[in-house]
Amino acid sequence: MKQSEIKALISLLDDDDYEVLNHVESKIRSMGDAVIPYLEDRWEESSLSPIMQKKLEDLIHDLQYNAFFQRLIQWKNSENQDLLEGMWAIATYQYPELSLEKLRQDLEQIYYEVWLEIRDNMHPMDQIKTLNSVIFGKLKFGANTKHFHSASNSMLNVVIDSKKGNPISLCVIYLLVAQKLNLPIWGVNLPNLFILTYKSGGMQFYINVFNRGLVFSKVDIDSYISQLNLSQNDIFYQPCNHLDIIRRVLRNLTLAFEKVGDDDKVKEIEKVLEEMMRQ
Repeated sequence: MKQSEIKALISLLDDDDYEVLNHVESKIRSMGDAVIPYLEDRWEESSLSPIMQKKLEDLIHDLQYNAFFQRLIQWKNSENQDLLEGMWAIATYQYPELSLEKLRQDLEQIYYEVWLEIRDNMHPMDQIKTLNSVIFGKLKFGANTKHFHSASNSMLNVVIDSKKGNPISLCVIYLLVAQKLNLPIWGVNLPNLFILTYKSGGMQFYINVFNRGLVFSKVDIDSYISQLNLSQNDIFYQPCNHLDIIRRVLRNLTLAFEKVGDDDKVKEIEKVLEEMMRQ
């Protein structure tokens, strides 16, 4: 459809005829997020009535949400479930124009800073010390303790820019860098605290990224689980997959919106989480 035709279609959104209006909205929605710039241009016109502005805002939001929803479903159905792509898809919920390439470049810079310092022949503990030194020392990443439940902690672009995050977002950055360095590091779904594990051959230990990369053992997890009055479970000790990580980020996002009483956003994230939980 030509630009002039799209603009003419959008102009019909203030038509008084209910059937015409329904047809126009249906046609616009069928065009997907590609039509959003035209809707935004129309929204910026000073002559619009408040009713028309609200109608445009609702349409734009619905189109952006549908695009976000489809990105995550496509990611779930993809063959490799690239973790960075999954985190990017989540971030587009609040930053719909965020570029995946920009996120890749930002992560590449973090990786490069670590790559300059690390060596293949290092002992695993020394590799972790180097990662910790660069990520927490040189680059100043750290725990967002002041705003622990903020939705921004689930937005990887914000975490990279602010250098502050929650356990899982900091783990994701650490994990993506480590995997790019071909280190055998994975995520672990510990209750109330997402951590990482280094696992290769007969060696396995754990990393608390939220506590500046503190290294600990299985005995420490045993003690932690006991304090929570929970039974031991393999998922508390063994690597989880990327889908598990994305699901947990979405749960955190739901909790963040519950904390501020944003019921509409809670429902929207719960809807996509429900789809992500389907086998």
